[in-house]
Amino acid sequence: MANFSSLSVFQLSYNDLHGWVPPVIFQHKRLVTIDLHQIPGVSGTLPNFSADSNLENLLIGNTNFSGAIPSSVGNLKSLKKLGLGAQGFAGDLPSSIGELRFLSSLEVSGLETQMHLKGNQLQGVLPHDINKHCMLEAIDFSDNWIQGLLPRSLASCKNLEVLDIGNNHINDSFPCWMSALPSLQVLVLNNNKFFGQVAPIVAEDKGTCEFQSLRVLDLASNNFSGALAGDFIMKLKSMMVNTANGALAMEYKADLQRLQQKYQVATSLTYKGNSITFEKIVRTLVLIDVSNNVFHGSIPEAIGKLVLLNTLNMSHNLLTQPIPSEVDRLKQLESLDLSSNALTGVIPQGLATLDFLATLNLSDNNLEGRIPESPHFLTFSNNSFVRNDGLCGPPLSQKCSNAPTSNTACYPSKDKPADITLFLFAGLGFSVGFAIVIVMTWVLPLRKKS
Repeated sequence: MANFSSLSVFQLSYNDLHGWVPPVIFQHKRLVTIDLHQIPGVSGTLPNFSADSNLENLLIGNTNFSGAIPSSVGNLKSLKKLGLGAQGFAGDLPSSIGELRFLSSLEVSGLETQMHLKGNQLQGVLPHDINKHCMLEAIDFSDNWIQGLLPRSLASCKNLEVLDIGNNHINDSFPCWMSALPSLQVLVLNNNKFFGQVAPIVAEDKGTCEFQSLRVLDLASNNFSGALAGDFIMKLKSMMVNTANGALAMEYKADLQRLQQKYQVATSLTYKGNSITFEKIVRTLVLIDVSNNVFHGSIPEAIGKLVLLNTLNMSHNLLTQPIPSEVDRLKQLESLDLSSNALTGVIPQGLATLDFLATLNLSDNNLEGRIPESPHFLTFSNNSFVRNDGLCGPPLSQKCSNAPTSNTACYPSKDKPADITLFLFAGLGFSVGFAIVIVMTWVLPLRKKS
């Protein structure tokens, strides 16, 4: 590099190069851009950065770089784009990243306005002083060892659409304050240490927690508790009315070295009973996963309002009472898992009318009565219904009694008492009238003859 003292741009991205990148390259005083992203064959470590560096773009995503991210990255005062998605990075995430006042985008694989540190071995806490002019649209810190709280300064990222911090050690309450992000569509908090109710912490904040644009909510495998509030469900407006526009998949434009490119966001979710990595998030995906928590009480009837839902997983909680009949309104539902709770009553007949339902798991509950009969329900195996001692009928081997059964017969009648009384009096009147006719027709003539 000694012979390139005037070099300002060092760009080798999207090549099939191999070898070690000397750390001295990153200390070149005149370099404005170092772009090595999308070269899996190159490796190296990051040096300590000096305060007189002119670097504005540092992109090493999808390479084989390793080691620690130096805290001196905070010395890069001119930095505008930063990509640290190399899977070999380990150690603490420097808090100094949040102090870069000109940082408007953090990128990986050329994805402008995406902060992506997925699948490293990073630990420590997230930066708590994020730039108030934050322009980020997608943040992915999943599969690391991040601890502590979610930084409240994320509320500055008004363009944020995707936040994925799944599979970390975040220990915090539910972030109702994120409802201030008007564009947030995907919120993945699974496999952390979140706790408490999915509701505002104090009564004064009751008007918050209204996620108008949210389409994917994954809270699985945390320590959330309390009841699932119908009020919270009713505020998920984007799961009720289709407001998606533009491209089918969520994508973003990157303007890197005068070349415009489009990039898509990937995330890992439990879908139809399997853990799946979506290489792109389609805007028609509408999902709620609250499995493996300690929620109790009933399933809110308001769930039937979320007519765009195609995946609902409430398994492995402490939910009780019957499955609400309102689930028959979820005509787009493809996967329903309510297993391993303490649900009671019968299976709503309306479930058998959901034509797109391909995955169903109601096992390990206290359900009873006849399993709804329909050609569609016959496609589900025993595993969908096992360990409900009161259930009978196909596909279970337990046969139902010959006595006629109804999926609603187990509950008190909702008819008005006046209607029942009228029915009883009508029956009594008919009986008395019939008796008078018998007496006048047979008994009186016989007495006259005698």
